[in-house]
Amino acid sequence: MSKSKLGIIGGSGVYNLPELSGAKWHDIATPWGAPSDALLEGEIDGLPLVFLPRHGRGHAVGPSDINYRANIDALKRVGCTHLVSLSACGSLREDLPPGTFVLVDQFIDRTFKREKSFFGPGCVGHVSMAHPVSPTLVERLEKAAQEAKIPHSRGGTYLAMEGPQFSTLAESRLYRQWGCDVIGMTNMPEAKLAREAELPYATVAMVTDFDSWHPAHGEVDVRQIIAQITDNVEKARKLILTLISDFPREAEPCAGGSDKALEFAILTAPENRDPELMKKLDAVASRVLSR
Repeated sequence: MSKSKLGIIGGSGVYNLPELSGAKWHDIATPWGAPSDALLEGEIDGLPLVFLPRHGRGHAVGPSDINYRANIDALKRVGCTHLVSLSACGSLREDLPPGTFVLVDQFIDRTFKREKSFFGPGCVGHVSMAHPVSPTLVERLEKAAQEAKIPHSRGGTYLAMEGPQFSTLAESRLYRQWGCDVIGMTNMPEAKLAREAELPYATVAMVTDFDSWHPAHGEVDVRQIIAQITDNVEKARKLILTLISDFPREAEPCAGGSDKALEFAILTAPENRDPELMKKLDAVASRVLSR
């Protein structure tokens, strides 16, 4: 059994983890290009952590321009065994007001401008996305939220839109009719790529607003979002510190099979695989390609 190394992807407002001891920023090269920023590595209470600001420090990278493949590859490359995604989002439900943390378990992907897979011509792979998050990791996050007394809801569907504009009123109403719970711009294809990289993944969707559907809320106001993000960031840090206090130092198997997602996923025969693509897959798929 390998040692645990927890990866944290910080969304809007979460650009650092000041609690890390021995923290050091360092650049990681990937065959998919540059990640959003350097990685911050250190530890808390003896647990190794890696932090990546999804939008870069200073929020310089928009949701459609994030190199999601490079981000996931870099986190896998430095040895992360689990990934927790912290993401600002809008609420599509009255009972999920701003300040609520939603532990998402499903996604609907409405993005269309992004590279969504590590696989392609020369190596075809199909992973199951029926259950995209790690139930083991979600259980630990739920326990941490309870202990930290953070308003939260376990389970929910995250609608990933392209952005950078917010939803029209008609779109917001449509997504509510679909049964979606929260809406954001960044968790797809991030969750898909984490699954392909066999990294147990969980999303903490931190509600900042009611999107545009709420009759008393009106249209999304960036000033209000920023004020709520500030409060959410403090709660997010508290959540992560509480999670770490009880996080297993030995990497435990994922009950949802995320850590074995590629077991039967690759269909291309070894003799037909593109050597150049095989080199690029050295970090994310080495467990199955080396056999």
